[in-house]
Amino acid sequence: MSRPGATRTASLRRATSESTVELELDLDGSGRSHIDTTVPFFDHLLTAFAKHSLTDLTIRASGDTDIDAHHTVEDVAIVLGQAIREALGDKTGISRYGDALVPLDEALAQAVVDISGRPYLVHSGEPAGFEHHLIGGHFTGSLVRHTFEAIAFHAALTVHVTVLAGRDPHHIAEAEYKAFARAFRQAKALDPQVVGVPSTKGAL
Repeated sequence: MSRPGATRTASLRRATSESTVELELDLDGSGRSHIDTTVPFFDHLLTAFAKHSLTDLTIRASGDTDIDAHHTVEDVAIVLGQAIREALGDKTGISRYGDALVPLDEALAQAVVDISGRPYLVHSGEPAGFEHHLIGGHFTGSLVRHTFEAIAFHAALTVHVTVLAGRDPHHIAEAEYKAFARAFRQAKALDPQVVGVPSTKGAL
């Protein structure tokens, strides 16, 4: 249940032939995190997400990163989305919508989140070639969009992420994640003025 006073937490484990992921999440935390996915730049992005969304997050993951980081990163994003959906419960009392515009030096990203129950991602603005860039030697730029797809789908969120400016791939990716975090922070927040679920349908 996501009514005021309820505990909005989740603890999940996913194991496949490609990776093992253990994740604990508290939507009403202070942004504390302990993250080890074995993909250092992804750890950096998830740490930023936890910090700026005020979500306590613990992730332990391992996988076939000797082949590629893709499987481990994707599976962590899937589990994160599932945990968010579980922790949100029936969504009673949430603000539902959030938006944020976040700079990081020359980079500027905007994110808008609707805890809608309808998975959808609109993602645009990354410069040409960004998807091929290796950040930190392990994390491919294409994984930024891919992780947002996995999180949005499994958390049942509508997410719009737009890169408005940027040159350095590290800055662009981090600005995107921080913008998403700040927008999600607003959307998941409990609003004392909201009675029930913020939808004319009566359900999200």
